[in-house]
Amino acid sequence: MASEKATILTNETFDEVIGNSDIPCLVDFWAEWCGPCRMLGPVIDELAEDYDGEVKVCKVNIDEQSELAMRFKVMTIPTVLLFKNGEVVDKSVGAVPKSNFVTMIGKYL
Repeated sequence: MASEKATILTNETFDEVIGNSDIPCLVDFWAEWCGPCRMLGPVIDELAEDYDGEVKVCKVNIDEQSELAMRFKVMTIPTVLLFKNGEVVDKSVGAVPKSNFVTMIGKYL
């Protein structure tokens, strides 16, 4: 269920992509077996399209990148973190409507 639009992050690429970004980064922590994550997947893709060039939309598969999940204390999935200047500035847990993310992103653009 890899996204077409979102950037897939790994332990190796995370700091480079997020730390070097001059625009906010929305990062979806998810897993293949997670039903709510699969529901949220298309919303994440839409956000990647809607905010192309304004927000970097990324995905982290917690089964493949467990170190990142631990580093950011992701206990429940889906968890979506919003980074600005390499720091977490906002967080959403669970499958929530797209409007919640639009509001979240809007605060940091």
